[in-house]
Amino acid sequence: MKPSFTLGIEEEYQTVDPETRDLRSHIDVEIIAKGRTILKEAVKAEMHQSVVEVGTGVCKNIKEAAIQVKQLRSQICDLARQNNLQLAASGTHPFADWRKQDIYPDERYEIIVQDLKMVARANLIFGLHVHVGVEDRDTAIHLMNAARYFLPHILALSTNSPFWLGMDTGLKSYRCKVFDKFPRTNIPDLIPSWGEYERFVNLLVKTHCIDDAKKIWWDIRPHPNFPTLEFRICDVPLRADETIAIAALIQATVAKLYKLHAANQSFRLYERALIMENKWRASRYGLDGKMIDFGKQMEVPARDLIYEYLHLIDDVVDELDSREEINYIYRILDDGSGADRQLRIYQETGDLSKVVDYIVCETKAGLSTEHVHAGASI
Repeated sequence: MKPSFTLGIEEEYQTVDPETRDLRSHIDVEIIAKGRTILKEAVKAEMHQSVVEVGTGVCKNIKEAAIQVKQLRSQICDLARQNNLQLAASGTHPFADWRKQDIYPDERYEIIVQDLKMVARANLIFGLHVHVGVEDRDTAIHLMNAARYFLPHILALSTNSPFWLGMDTGLKSYRCKVFDKFPRTNIPDLIPSWGEYERFVNLLVKTHCIDDAKKIWWDIRPHPNFPTLEFRICDVPLRADETIAIAALIQATVAKLYKLHAANQSFRLYERALIMENKWRASRYGLDGKMIDFGKQMEVPARDLIYEYLHLIDDVVDELDSREEINYIYRILDDGSGADRQLRIYQETGDLSKVVDYIVCETKAGLSTEHVHAGASI
């Protein structure tokens, strides 16, 4: 059965005090409650009270997903403004201290904090998750194995977290290094079949490692409740147009790998340890570094590999009607990722508050007033 390649996109945002530019809990002003009145299940709380997550519905194509992403961003920006807060899209806050953040009062989060202690409390990060519809579970595992190779390339494009606790970390995605303190994260191993995956999950449940598969937080996973492959490696990008472009690239990647699979061909599968080398390079250097071309067994500039990647998926782009959205990837390659642009502002000003102002401004970029008014109808 050919996958549907439907899309679902989730973004996590920061709620920022407009005066101090620090993170501020939204619970007192009931953004979540008000958001749910307007947007229903599209908005939810995360573990820290200064995090808001929004998610699209199931979208049949990237055009539909783009409309929803922009509507949701606009609506949450508007709700934040009404409650004297600002919305910011960045993988980490430039100077906020996780030790001062409140945990959302929810039993699930209380259990996670009880289990993981400081590792959970310090996890003050903001990501982008993209779901692609792959209904057959064995096909999903096969495509996941192949798609792992491209995760560092996708991460390099999304890098947007260079600062932590008021410091320039030297990494383009410090969010990755915060999150990999959690168990069951990073690139998954090769998995032979859906049956083997189920046996793995059942063993973890039986031995009280997890209570369900949602606590497997890999960079790519078969979603435990939806018939999707979920890509979880990305920092939340600054601009909605970047989110849409990266989601289009992820969708095209799955479609291309399925096309090879259906023709009884396959993309070469690589060991986790090798892909992790490229993930480190992507998180450290982003688009400005080099990654390993495993076929050539040599370092290649990250941008060159991404140009090759775009060429590889080109023959499925028109079928998906996503060429306009994919073309925005070239703009990211030219202008730099969110991390590159944040660092430029800091180099120009030496002021992390100015970086926060820039993030807030970019978060609203490309959102017209029509998106705000349309948001209530999702």
